[in-house]
Amino acid sequence: MNYRTGIGVDVHPLITGRRLVLGGVEIPHNLGLDGNSDGDVLIHAIIDAMLGASGLGDIGRHFPADDPAYKDSSSIYLMETSVVKLAEAGWKTTYVDATILAQEPILGPHIPSMKSRISKSISLESSCVNLKATTTDKLGFIGEGKGIGGIAVATVEKLG
Repeated sequence: MNYRTGIGVDVHPLITGRRLVLGGVEIPHNLGLDGNSDGDVLIHAIIDAMLGASGLGDIGRHFPADDPAYKDSSSIYLMETSVVKLAEAGWKTTYVDATILAQEPILGPHIPSMKSRISKSISLESSCVNLKATTTDKLGFIGEGKGIGGIAVATVEKLG
């Protein structure tokens, strides 16, 4: 089997006193995502998809939420570390498709910056990263502005 696909999902609550980071980009907003790291749900979902496709478990196995070593760390750093872990296991990510679920702020203008940041961190051509954002039409905790979620699919290829 030369190719595999994995899926990742992450959700964090929005809180005061934190900056909002999505796709490795700081987004102007009055609330930020709670979490041990910077709380970037989009990157966390992508990491889970990459690790899952490679049969390496999930983000919690490699970067435990209760580990002080990752306190306030950049999720981009966690993703770059995950890329190394994949390579050590003989895998390379070849495509990512991901969606952010957020009622607000409006994320469309930030998608190109997120896409660029992610593609560079995974060492992929920009055309191999597809990002989208959607609302939940004011339904549920995301629609009420209490949290943000991310869903990602990653395709990996066996090296050598």
